[in-house]
Amino acid sequence: MRASFRALAATACILAASVLGSMEAGAQQVDAASSADDAGFRAFLASIRPRALAAGVRPSTFDSAVAGLTFNPRVIQLDRAQPGGNPNAPASAIPSFAPYKARHVDADRINRGRKRYQDLRPRLARIERETGVPESIMMAIYGHETGYGTYTGDFDLIRSLASLAYDGRRRELFTAELIATLQLLDRGVPRSRLKGSWAGATGYPQFLPSMYQRLGVDGDGDGRVDIWTSEADALASIGNYLVKAGWRPNVPWGVAVRVPPSLDRAALRSLTKSPRCPRVFDRHSRWLTMREWRALGVTVVGSPAPAEGELVSLLEPDGPNATAYLLSGNYRVILDYNCSNFYALSVGLLADEVAR
Repeated sequence: MRASFRALAATACILAASVLGSMEAGAQQVDAASSADDAGFRAFLASIRPRALAAGVRPSTFDSAVAGLTFNPRVIQLDRAQPGGNPNAPASAIPSFAPYKARHVDADRINRGRKRYQDLRPRLARIERETGVPESIMMAIYGHETGYGTYTGDFDLIRSLASLAYDGRRRELFTAELIATLQLLDRGVPRSRLKGSWAGATGYPQFLPSMYQRLGVDGDGDGRVDIWTSEADALASIGNYLVKAGWRPNVPWGVAVRVPPSLDRAALRSLTKSPRCPRVFDRHSRWLTMREWRALGVTVVGSPAPAEGELVSLLEPDGPNATAYLLSGNYRVILDYNCSNFYALSVGLLADEVAR
């Protein structure tokens, strides 16, 4: 027994040594890869310095912002995990909308939205008058983006955007956003405030830095555009975004409907292909008026519904024999904010509940 135990112990020591050797070799490989990444990252930052300065960023601002900056592999992992983030990943089937709706249009989000809606109505009503965007839609986007301001992200924008730009999958986009963030520093926005999502979205409405520059609005009249601490500024900026994207006043985003089994869906397929988010728009039917859909046996089961002459498209997010939606052009405007049918549907449905 003792001889067997000694043999096992010896074997265990050999295996442990082998494992430790492999771990040390692996650590050396990781260190080498990390060192190569850091060197390439620093070279990349140096290469974009002339472009940043040409865009008006002060040399001292650029140099101070990137001093000691390191590559963040975590944001690349998160980027690769997004749909379409890994070009080598197999196409996945589109899941059902119902579970997503249950998580994002839940009682807690509805109740908190109603309370914030009532608290903010004096300011919201003015923004609605100026923009034509319903108060409830602005609140629903606010609720979806940051839980009515309870979480806005804690990633350092400059590090995240620099890492994404260096990675190269969408280099031009993230390089431009990095430079826009540096411009915000020159405009007096403190570095400590420039935090947000791993992808560079910041503030209550989760705007990219360039979007903040183009569309940020002073909603409380204090002469500043502060989307990080001023709800009035954030909501007015959301409204301004939707207006610029083509929002039409007094047109509901859409309505829940019941579709008859006899509907010939193949004959109603859209023949146009969207250059943007094709998988999202491929799920929409061609445009018909509300009146024409009713003539085909589609029954409205929600409210408010678009006018009879309004052009709308059909979306069945859970397939046949489940709740479907007729969607107006304003639904497409919500898609401009976030190109996801699940997101846009949830915004519309949450808005309807908050306003009840």
